[in-house]
Amino acid sequence: MKNIFIGIDISSKTLDLCIKKDGQVAYSTIGNTIKECDKFFKKYAAIKDAAIYVAMENTGRYNYNLYEALEGFSFLVYVINPIHIKKSLGLVRGKNDRIDAERITLFIEKNHMDLPQWKPSTESIKQLKVLQAERKYRVKIKSGLLRQRSDYKVMNANGMDKELLKLNESLIRNIDAQISKIEAKIQFIIGNDERLREQVNRIRTIPGVGKVLAWMVLSKTEGFTKIDNPRRMACFAGVVPFEHQSGTSLKYRPRVSIFADKELKKVLHLAAMSAIRLENDLRVYYLRKIEEGKNKMSILNAIRNKIIHRIFALIKNQTFYKNDLVVS
Repeated sequence: MKNIFIGIDISSKTLDLCIKKDGQVAYSTIGNTIKECDKFFKKYAAIKDAAIYVAMENTGRYNYNLYEALEGFSFLVYVINPIHIKKSLGLVRGKNDRIDAERITLFIEKNHMDLPQWKPSTESIKQLKVLQAERKYRVKIKSGLLRQRSDYKVMNANGMDKELLKLNESLIRNIDAQISKIEAKIQFIIGNDERLREQVNRIRTIPGVGKVLAWMVLSKTEGFTKIDNPRRMACFAGVVPFEHQSGTSLKYRPRVSIFADKELKKVLHLAAMSAIRLENDLRVYYLRKIEEGKNKMSILNAIRNKIIHRIFALIKNQTFYKNDLVVS
């Protein structure tokens, strides 16, 4: 059986493809539409006795058309973190879309045995990811508008502050209404999926875990099918400290990696801050470590890690969190 490797560089309107077959490399460019993707891949689906390896970087929503098209084929598909490819290249000079596609092709040819294959998401998870991306965008806009309020104070002298403040508040109300609609839609989707609904109900019994973190964990793990190990999730979220040592002269204290999902890490931090304000075992742990003289951020990072492990334990054991702390 022969192997065919296809690397795809994705942009909003076009896909640049590099195809390596029988040691020969060819290039192609198609539109980033489901129809054109289907037309291109049908040619390779018809090849008998061939293993087709398709690889691409994760570019967010620009991948969606490709995902929809690839669901109809039995190719071996890989979605790779762009940093993984960048770090593997070594010293390079120059780039363009064709070169990027070729680099992805060479990367997957060399590393496909060590990488997990992409699997299509369920319809519920697809919708959750889109809605959470839209919610995140609106929350970001709202944060910017809220920060502008302090700038209006300097405009008090020319009488512009009140007028601008009214416009600002009107925009915020509009965005709040849109966020509420998006959140209601997310709740509706989860409510109509028995498995997701049960998972959210279990997760939210953990102190500090709110709806946003619960939704995010569902989409990042794809309902605990893509990531089913708490250690892997903790590494993905950037809460695992790694050792930094070289020889006998260079030795630093363990610290977390910069290669992490920063959005998830931020929400986990808010969950940890909320948890230590409530009466539960995580608060007891936090106060005990403070008395021992531990660094506060280090303790909070440990609590983020504990929250992740509790989430996965509840899902694995099909149970709910029980707070055994007796408050007198």
